Amino acid sequence: MRSLPLLLGWLLVALLALAGPVQAQPADAGDRPANATLADLLEDEQTRQQLIDQLRGMAETPAAEPPPEEATPSLPRQLAEITSRVASDIGGQLGSALDVLRNMASGDLDTDFDMAAFTNATINLGLVILATLVLFVGFRRLAKPLFAGISQWSLTGDGLTRVLRLVICVALAAVVDVLIVAFAYLGGNLIATFAIGETGELSTRASLFLNAFLVIELLKAAVRMLFASRYEGLRLLPITSEEASYWNRWIARLIGLVGYGLMVVVPLVNFYISAALGQTVGTLIMVGAYLYAVIVVLKNRLRLRNAINDKARRSTMAASRISLQLFARTWHLFALAYFTMVLVVTLTRPVDALPFVLFATLRTIAAVVVGLLLSSFLTQTIGRRIRLSDDLRRKLPLLEPRLNSYVPNALRAIRTVILVLVIMLVLNAWGAFDLAAWYASEAGSTLIGKLVSVGVILAFAIGVWLALASLIEHKLNPETGTGEPDARAKTLLTLFRNALAIALVTITTMIVLAEIGINIGPLIAGAGVLGLAIGFGAQKLVQDIITGIFIQVENAMNTGDVVTVGGITGTAERLSIRSVGIRDVNGTYHIVPFSSVDTVSNYMREFGYHVGEYGIAYRESIDGAIIALREAFDELAASEEHRMNILAPLEVAGVTALADSSVNIRVRIKTTPGNQWAVGRAYNRLVKLHFDAQGIEIPFPHTTLYFGVGKEGEAPPANLRLMQQDFDIDGRPGGQPRSGEQSRAGEEDPRSKPNPKFKGDFDDED
Repeated sequence: MRSLPLLLGWLLVALLALAGPVQAQPADAGDRPANATLADLLEDEQTRQQLIDQLRGMAETPAAEPPPEEATPSLPRQLAEITSRVASDIGGQLGSALDVLRNMASGDLDTDFDMAAFTNATINLGLVILATLVLFVGFRRLAKPLFAGISQWSLTGDGLTRVLRLVICVALAAVVDVLIVAFAYLGGNLIATFAIGETGELSTRASLFLNAFLVIELLKAAVRMLFASRYEGLRLLPITSEEASYWNRWIARLIGLVGYGLMVVVPLVNFYISAALGQTVGTLIMVGAYLYAVIVVLKNRLRLRNAINDKARRSTMAASRISLQLFARTWHLFALAYFTMVLVVTLTRPVDALPFVLFATLRTIAAVVVGLLLSSFLTQTIGRRIRLSDDLRRKLPLLEPRLNSYVPNALRAIRTVILVLVIMLVLNAWGAFDLAAWYASEAGSTLIGKLVSVGVILAFAIGVWLALASLIEHKLNPETGTGEPDARAKTLLTLFRNALAIALVTITTMIVLAEIGINIGPLIAGAGVLGLAIGFGAQKLVQDIITGIFIQVENAMNTGDVVTVGGITGTAERLSIRSVGIRDVNGTYHIVPFSSVDTVSNYMREFGYHVGEYGIAYRESIDGAIIALREAFDELAASEEHRMNILAPLEVAGVTALADSSVNIRVRIKTTPGNQWAVGRAYNRLVKLHFDAQGIEIPFPHTTLYFGVGKEGEAPPANLRLMQQDFDIDGRPGGQPRSGEQSRAGEEDPRSKPNPKFKGDFDDED
């Protein structure tokens, strides 16, 4: 962007160089007599026949053999010849100019130079220039509020994107600028015709200036479209105000100097002094413009390199980043080579080669500027973050981030297409590539057709994916009117979305490959053979998938269910087409492939039961225990925490077993699925509290020594002998009091009492 002003300024200079000689060429006085003589010869029948016979005779006479042509000179030789010719031409022009100046100083100038007429003409021309410039400046000041209003709307207007408003405002400002130049031009013509010099006649000098004024100010208006330094909203190029002011000021000076010099000064010097001096003045002007361009390039070399490197670091594409880094190092060499080429062409071949270079440069600048504007327009139109409505975002919460993830990639692809198109247009402008012929050829039309087809296929596939994924998301969203979907619907829809993504990617890839000319028949056959080989080599995988499909179709389990699968009980956290992930009560995560699943036990279907067995001692009343169990259930059913989870009254199955030390009573509580364990824990707590309150013993394992009973009902004595001295828990011999303690008289030591767990009498002696 910074190098564009240099290219533009040199292009304008070259345009003025081409326009100057065309405007300054005088008519050849000898053309009319020669044409008249030829017409007279052709009108006379006798002379016409003699001319025809003479021409036929010349055609029948064998022509002399031309000298052998030399081989095509090498590039260094061609450069040397061009350099020598340019140097000789410039040297000859300087010599002729010095001779003219020497003759003027000595008074020996061949032309009749009337000083009074020259002074009068200069005064009249100065008055025309002053009047035209005053009109132009006045019109510009009158239009200043209009420019400011247009710029303000471009910056802060609503309803259109920033780039579109900018283009519209720049076009309006350009129309106003052109009208100002046209009005000033017409005013200058009227003043020069009726107020200055001879009334009713427009002098050649005034016509030269006014024509130059029109061309130069129109070029300046074009420059102001790109570098509007005072109005930020009317500046096409994205540069700062300081840079815009710098380039606008220097390009305007260059255009004015070169334009008025070539289109006014040189013709006047040719007319009043000498054509040789005028040609020399024109050459000096072009050399000065070339030196100015070289100085500007070298002055801005490092600054422009840093700016391009910053742009490269911000680039998201690797190819663009590398290209910009290489261009940052070599841009000044390209600029110097281009300016040198234009100077040489201007001096050597201004008639045929210079117009080609000028128009190629103009088309290059136009292609680059249009490409930049189009890229900026796309960035501000679709490159911004997409914001959906609140209602749509509530129904489809994943649609907005999904769109915002696709847009940058699409924008990157469009920018790549724009870059390729700009490169092709630039190459076509310089004759290195014939874009029209390539497009008309079979290869070009086929490639364009394939690219368009691939783009349409990809866009259609993305649209299908967005539509179906949004539909699935709509079904999974509990806020879309259908309520919270069940676990089976969540699992199946999630699996369908994954299968849809795989199918779309596969089908789209195959269609794109077929569209670009790749035969997908061998690919499909190879995929079939590979699938067969995988089927034989991975039977477990196939069994996993088939079993998983049937498990999902039969709704055996869903995510969030508590199941027992493969001997593992826990919550199913992840369910795929091949395996299930289970988190057990200890927090361990298990992945169970479906091929190892024979039975699926699901605890989350419709309802659940808490089944409890409670043992009581043999001496307790069974009916009293059942009453206590019902009272505990009634208290549980009345609690705020658990009553909504109980679906039916308590079911008492009765006595289920007469165990070794207890009588077992079974009860069952019907609950909502998944809450049977919480209800059971709460019920167990209440049963313990009610049994304790009513003195119902819950037996625990213990041992009773029974020594038998005689027929008289008396137990025989249990004779025990102490084989070794026992110690109590304090480490003292049994029966000894602790230090500082004595048994009070008349009190019996509790440790001397017989153990109630032992039946029988103890002999004191033993």
